[in-house]
Amino acid sequence: MILTDMSLPIFFQENLDLESSEFELGEDASRHIIQVLRMQIGEEVMLTDGKGSMMIVKIVDDHKKKCRVSKMSLERIAPSSRKITIAISPVKNTSRFEWFLEKATEMGVHSIIPLICKRTEKQHFKKDRMKAILISAMLQSKQTYLPELHDPVSFLQTVKDSEHVTKCIAHCESGKEKNPFRQLCVHDEILILIGPEGDFTTEEIEAALTKNFIPVSLGETRLRTETAGVSAAALFCI
Repeated sequence: MILTDMSLPIFFQENLDLESSEFELGEDASRHIIQVLRMQIGEEVMLTDGKGSMMIVKIVDDHKKKCRVSKMSLERIAPSSRKITIAISPVKNTSRFEWFLEKATEMGVHSIIPLICKRTEKQHFKKDRMKAILISAMLQSKQTYLPELHDPVSFLQTVKDSEHVTKCIAHCESGKEKNPFRQLCVHDEILILIGPEGDFTTEEIEAALTKNFIPVSLGETRLRTETAGVSAAALFCI
């Protein structure tokens, strides 16, 4: 349970100094606190490092680029024992993939793997922008854990390297028996593969099944890639 005052503005500080009683914030956070929110010396904000730390600090120097704060309290939030990793193909429309990242983060997804499949549209993966979206969604939803965002990984490499006990593949091929994904959500740790527009190839599906991936269904209708990802997150997390 989080004991800190969640009504305070919350900011991300990646390398949060947990030991010092007083320290300087980064330029982006400083500018937002002082210039945008117009906060002054003596006012308090919350900081998180995305690794479970939540700190309340008081402004002691309201410099717009080098805001200095004093630590008031520190709380360590225990991570959830339930973790879902979603390996999902990027889509041609980048804004739709960014929407998935935002919503998955809000729901508490543990890890996201951009999955490069045979039918994945080639594109430049802007990891810094994607991470910024995750940070914004984490702060908006008042969380202290930032999802791990992997570099893009090939489908076959992901299937080969997975050490998850419960691992699933959501595909659209008809004529093959599938398990409702919601029934597997009783497990504490799950990896689910979500394919690109046009679905996984038959060869990819067979490769996953050979590695003991469980074929699953996310519902009765055919979903867009990003919708399937959000549906998996909702079924597991909520």
